[in-house]
Amino acid sequence: MTTTFDSPVIDFTDHHALLNELRATLPDVPRADLPAFFAAAAEAAKRLPAEIVEHLKSFRDNGNEDGYLLLRGLPVEQNLQATPTTTPAPDDRPLIAAEAWLALVGRVLGLPTGYKELRVGTVYHDVYPSPGAHYLSSETSETLLEFHTEMAYHQHQPQYVMLACSRADHERKAATLVASVRKALPLVDAESRAQLLAEPMPCFLDVAFRGDDPEQKRGPAARVKVFVGDADDPLLGYDRELLAPDTPQATEALAVLSKALDEVTVPVKLTPGDLVIIDNYRTTHARTPFTPRWDGEDRWLHRMYIRVPERMQGTGEPGDVVTFIPR
Repeated sequence: MTTTFDSPVIDFTDHHALLNELRATLPDVPRADLPAFFAAAAEAAKRLPAEIVEHLKSFRDNGNEDGYLLLRGLPVEQNLQATPTTTPAPDDRPLIAAEAWLALVGRVLGLPTGYKELRVGTVYHDVYPSPGAHYLSSETSETLLEFHTEMAYHQHQPQYVMLACSRADHERKAATLVASVRKALPLVDAESRAQLLAEPMPCFLDVAFRGDDPEQKRGPAARVKVFVGDADDPLLGYDRELLAPDTPQATEALAVLSKALDEVTVPVKLTPGDLVIIDNYRTTHARTPFTPRWDGEDRWLHRMYIRVPERMQGTGEPGDVVTFIPR
């Protein structure tokens, strides 16, 4: 019998002692040997409370209506350093609390994965505001980062995007917006559903994957099916900036879906001790603008991508770095 969980929120407030004990079993410098670090995290994760593990595995196996899980009340780093201004993190940087929780939870869900063309192939990403960042980059801050399914154009697309918060923006304005296809589907008419299932759409690539063609003058480099699988419970591949429908019917169907996604959007404001797991097969997500102060105390998230072995092409190991293959 499968247990169902009504709320997307898991509260860790009562488990601080255990979590800190588990953190102490992890290598203190994760980047020195990521395979060993993730092996230790897999062992430590076996000691997480059974109900929490069941909730995580239910989300992995069945998803939920919301398209995300929000883990709240995780222990925070007591002596947090200044928000980074460069990437990637130094190989000798000691483990930060948020990185420990990403590892424990990530190993329950699947395989932490890096992408060769993204952040020079690092598996852990620091996400922080950067002056002059491209408007499609997660390092932008003062403009809306538009709705996108992460790497929908990539054959090794991650199943989950995990974001853990070490530091919120000063004004606590920034929100991660999540729109679930399961919530949006009733607002999409049958004709539009059929169109979105029928043919893949041309899709441009995100900045990091454009290689020697930064402006993509040759046109869209991938073709993405917006709906995949069961017409009554499809998987979603959506990008408001990069999809380029090439027929009037596809354009209209995508507009219907876009409106539906807007109507079911939920804001998730991350504060220190929060970790959100976004179902990257059933949602699209965005981030609202905020104003950085460049004072060492700006918003600082930690990102990790997870692939699930049962849904991958080929085999893999935790900490793998994969090369871009367009859809």
